[in-house]
Amino acid sequence: MTLHVKLETRPSHRLIWPVLGLVAGLALSGCSAAVDSTEPATVTGEVDAAAAAALPESFKTAGIIKAASDIPYPPMEMYDEKQNITGFDHDLAAALGVKLGVRFELQKQAFATAIPSLQAGKNDVIMSGMNDTKERQGTLDFVDYFHAGFSILVLAGNPENITGVLDLCGKEVAVPKATVQADILRSYDEECTTAGPGPVIISELPGETEVQTSVRSGRAVAEVVDSAVAAHTAQTAGDGEMFEVVTDDANPNGYSPVYSGIGILKENSELSEAIRLALVATIADGTYAEILAKYDLTNYGLDEAGFNLGS
Repeated sequence: MTLHVKLETRPSHRLIWPVLGLVAGLALSGCSAAVDSTEPATVTGEVDAAAAAALPESFKTAGIIKAASDIPYPPMEMYDEKQNITGFDHDLAAALGVKLGVRFELQKQAFATAIPSLQAGKNDVIMSGMNDTKERQGTLDFVDYFHAGFSILVLAGNPENITGVLDLCGKEVAVPKATVQADILRSYDEECTTAGPGPVIISELPGETEVQTSVRSGRAVAEVVDSAVAAHTAQTAGDGEMFEVVTDDANPNGYSPVYSGIGILKENSELSEAIRLALVATIADGTYAEILAKYDLTNYGLDEAGFNLGS
């Protein structure tokens, strides 16, 4: 299968936005849009008896689970050239739907209003690269399916021979403004000073486009960015010939990795268990591994389905 996508990137806000809780008076109407009925990825398989049996009757009757998703956020969710939704979360949702015997679809929803959309009954779950955090667990349970942090993105060929974060000491590194990457790099100031080169010289730029331009022009030796975004950029920019991700064997999941998962309101525990069982079955039959490999995300998968691992 050949995947054609329009590359769209943005700062890694999903690691730093707090849980929103109940938001009174939010105008949620118009924030959500149904998925195009044309599926760019075909998922095959059989219904998993345990997962389907655990699914609450209301979802069996409706035949659909609506997942709030802030599209686009490649490679987790994005549009192809025909403006159909695709991406890792899209494909995994389709696979989970097969196991549950229902359609499991992404619904376009701004990230800031994803939790309120569940509380208002517009969506059933959140599937949007959402980090599983202790704070969010006050409102949601998470079926975890991803474990990633930040990675170092360099020019193809790695001309500066960057092998890990300490190789960035004393060098200029570009990051998007208003993200936590700069703070993570500053946490190495003492080690960098002790090693001799001095702290990383951090260039905070307006957005992902400016950051990548800085690396391409040689002003910065590298970018530090969400591992999933780094993998997608290396896979797609310049037909995969422009950038590469630094492989750090000591940090295979990236730096400061966190768990991400499907968020479900805590009162919907039966739905959480059904989705967990569906993920167990999707991992067991190899579909999960295939989807990870398709988007070059194998390093960030889990060996088994998780539940509230962020605590």
